[in-house]
Amino acid sequence: MSLINDLVNLSLSDHTDKIIAEYIWVGGSGVDIRSKARTLSGPVNDPSKLPKWNYDGSSTGQAPGQDSEVILYPQAIFKDPFRRGNNILVMCDCYTPAGEPIPTNKRYNAANIFNHPDVAAEEPWFGIEQEYTLLQKDVNWPVGWPLGGYPGPQGPYYCSVGANKCFRRDVVDAHYKACLYAGINISGINGEVMPGQWEFQVGPAVGISAGDQLWIARYILERITELAGVVLSFDPKPIQGDWNGAGAHTNYSTKSMRNDGGYNVIRKAIENLGLRHKEHISAYGEGNERRLTGRHETADINTFKWGVADRGASIRVGRDTEKMGKGYFEDRRPASNMDPYVVTSMIAETTLLWKPN
Repeated sequence: MSLINDLVNLSLSDHTDKIIAEYIWVGGSGVDIRSKARTLSGPVNDPSKLPKWNYDGSSTGQAPGQDSEVILYPQAIFKDPFRRGNNILVMCDCYTPAGEPIPTNKRYNAANIFNHPDVAAEEPWFGIEQEYTLLQKDVNWPVGWPLGGYPGPQGPYYCSVGANKCFRRDVVDAHYKACLYAGINISGINGEVMPGQWEFQVGPAVGISAGDQLWIARYILERITELAGVVLSFDPKPIQGDWNGAGAHTNYSTKSMRNDGGYNVIRKAIENLGLRHKEHISAYGEGNERRLTGRHETADINTFKWGVADRGASIRVGRDTEKMGKGYFEDRRPASNMDPYVVTSMIAETTLLWKPN
């Protein structure tokens, strides 16, 4: 085993200029992450200088068997915390051989929205709070929970310390540092309300970068849980009953919101979001109706409301934003399994481009 570990951790830079690039993309379900590696002749720091690649889309639910080739377009580069050195992680999106985005390529439409002059001029910032649950392998039950049983009720687990309240901090800290190494703007972590549940935050990130960074952060977390022998779940309500669900609260601001007089801009943006509530809910993650019940710090899925410091609202405005008359707001509706390309671009479109009839 020690020899295997030595080989896994072998540094290439002392022996060759070649590097390994791990190409990463979103699979056919819209929540599965796929990847494969290739050797390059030397270091690369510009995605436009990376070669396009292909994969068998019939094996990921993204192409028919008789015409299965899907093309990967490199879009963003991150340092590889697993192989280290000059090796890289590459976030890609997916196209047909003719150059058309495939239906599951949500990045393409998001990039078009963020490249719109009216959106780009407002420099939209996002901070995404990604909640997730760690499960015991083979039993689909949260870490720290007795097999076939339940822990004590919620209360002591949020931001907790101690072996009887906090479970698998090693996985969480490894992910935190790996994201920082990769160049992801991960801004923090904390234990969540349900035991075995955690959160990390990505941002502030501008425009399409928020989606790129969150997907790579998810990939890194998947890899670390693979090594640790635990299962990662983004299910928005992994345990039924009196337990908190898992969301991906999305904090948002524009240049106009951050400047003097921004509070009025925020209120207008929230009004637009309310008018398109059903449309947003339909795109905010599968199974979200099990989470958005009006309990456990959520608003009912069929009700749109906003409030200052109200964690039971659809949209929460912070006390500091109210006091300063400018700042940001938090969309609390997205589920933990949402696609960040969809959610961020939809918020930008609704608040900056969409006009009510």
